[in-house]
Amino acid sequence: MAEENGGAPQIKMSVLAQFVRDMSFENMVAQKGLTASDVQPDIQVQVSLDARKRAQDFQFDIVTKFKVTSKNKVNGEMLFLLEVDYGGIFHVEGVPEEQLHPFLMIECPRLLFPFVRRIISDVTRDGGFPPLNIDTVDFLALYRQEIARRAQAAPAVAN
Repeated sequence: MAEENGGAPQIKMSVLAQFVRDMSFENMVAQKGLTASDVQPDIQVQVSLDARKRAQDFQFDIVTKFKVTSKNKVNGEMLFLLEVDYGGIFHVEGVPEEQLHPFLMIECPRLLFPFVRRIISDVTRDGGFPPLNIDTVDFLALYRQEIARRAQAAPAVAN
């Protein structure tokens, strides 16, 4: 798979499918009989990732998991909770083995992000709140944080 440009591998990647694996939205404001205008939201977004090899050669399942919580700044009560697991099936060839894990955990979620962002915006709007356009996720920083967390946890397990 070497190219004429000095033998660099030719990376081939394609998205074979995208899908919502799981989603939940709970609107506590409506359940309590309030309106969204009665509150001052404090929104937190948690992101996690999962990657698995599929039975077919060069195919991988990548799932981005978003947990969005909104609490009232005034009293800390929950306003809404949105959880969405958004997946993609990717065909990836030509990535060296030692670079495959970071590639799957950084590049693949980066391609999925605009789609899950739109879903989050639509669900919050349809749920009675202003549409939530979450900030772009830095998947490289997220990957580095996870590697650092695992490195710190490893010595604790060894002891």
